[in-house]
Amino acid sequence: MVKHIVMYKLKDSTPENAQALRDRFLSMEGKIDVLKEIQAGVDVLKSPRSFDVVLTCVFDSLDDMEIYKNHAVHIPVMEYVKSVVEVSHSVDYIF
Repeated sequence: MVKHIVMYKLKDSTPENAQALRDRFLSMEGKIDVLKEIQAGVDVLKSPRSFDVVLTCVFDSLDDMEIYKNHAVHIPVMEYVKSVVEVSHSVDYIF
């Protein structure tokens, strides 16, 4: 299994914009077969170095994660992300 975690800092970090990004991520649920689990929420740390939205995705393999990244449903979501996100940081866990 692979857990893919990405943290996003928004250009305009209003609660409405954070919710819009979470909604956009969750719109992929059930539409991409290789995506076993998806969660999108606020960064609970809320430190000055924290991010606004955290996305967690679970896949069976690294190959499945690559399929997800190139999926027709994922591509427009990422175009939206690029338009609203200032910076991001990702971590992958393989277990």
